[in-house]
Amino acid sequence: MTGGMSGLSDMDDLYEAIILDHYRSPRNTAPVEEPDIDLDVNNPFCGDEFHIQLKVDDDAVSQVGITGRGCAISQASASLLAELVKGKSTDDVHTAVDLIRRLLKGEELTDEEADVLGDIEALAGVRKFPVRIKCALLSWIGLDDALKEFSSTK
Repeated sequence: MTGGMSGLSDMDDLYEAIILDHYRSPRNTAPVEEPDIDLDVNNPFCGDEFHIQLKVDDDAVSQVGITGRGCAISQASASLLAELVKGKSTDDVHTAVDLIRRLLKGEELTDEEADVLGDIEALAGVRKFPVRIKCALLSWIGLDDALKEFSSTK
């Protein structure tokens, strides 16, 4: 017999599967030749670290390469980020970073905002573990800061 909560369990299972898939098979890990942005970000408290490279053409991310090591949440989050930003304008990337921050704070997103994030919404479960929010945000904040700096020099 199926209870009323089975839908929630199914969603948790789906989100967990997305996170595990991105952790086990991270996307966009190849180095970028002659990157416009080349940075290292790390969280010294837990040891998560990433090397992020971007090529930006006509104010849009044309190539992305992210490699690193750390917990499953940080690795999956960076992979989801790499998948999302490729082909997006820098403004769209800044919007996505704002949305992921709001999502992880527990703020409600509109359906349109959730659509922008797509599979990244799987990270919503991280809210249950506040100490892990920094893990999920590390690559996002590093990339956002680097894009802002890059845009200010153009």
